[in-house]
Amino acid sequence: MSDFNIGQRLKSIRQSRNMTLEDVATLTGVSKPMLGQIERGQSIPTITTLWKIATGLKTPLSSFLEEQQPKYSVVNLRSEEIISEDCGRMRAYPLFSYDPIRNVEIFYIEFDTGCRHASDKHNDGVEEYILVQTGKLQLILNEQEIIVGEKQAIRFRADIPHAYNNPFDEQCTVYNIIFYSNH
Repeated sequence: MSDFNIGQRLKSIRQSRNMTLEDVATLTGVSKPMLGQIERGQSIPTITTLWKIATGLKTPLSSFLEEQQPKYSVVNLRSEEIISEDCGRMRAYPLFSYDPIRNVEIFYIEFDTGCRHASDKHNDGVEEYILVQTGKLQLILNEQEIIVGEKQAIRFRADIPHAYNNPFDEQCTVYNIIFYSNH
């Protein structure tokens, strides 16, 4: 990422809040001339300076560091990226791979009849969201059985042992969103 993009983001945040450089200087403790130089791409902020700016503006530091993202992304299920488990009875298609800025990844998963998939516990603070599109899914969360039906959703802490089963007579399809905590 170029330093000019950091300056552009700073200017965009400042203008969206109807703030002057002086207002930002007061909030952040970074001098008005330095802020102006950063906005114009004439100065490379140190991580300490960038941290002061982010903290003063109550904006995540990562918002200055991430690559410019498109306004939207359309993705397709791609068979070359399929993750297969349980002798092919579970097929997971990564829709959005893990993104360390957003701390999330999203899958579309197909569970054939008879599928059984156990997952080790994830790190502390990780949550999963399952949105069932078709069929029914049996979840085992720390030895507790929960059935989630078509057009239902569940959110659970994934830092416990958990399993996904389809003991039913029809295929189950779901969207799985995994949110990783910043801890």
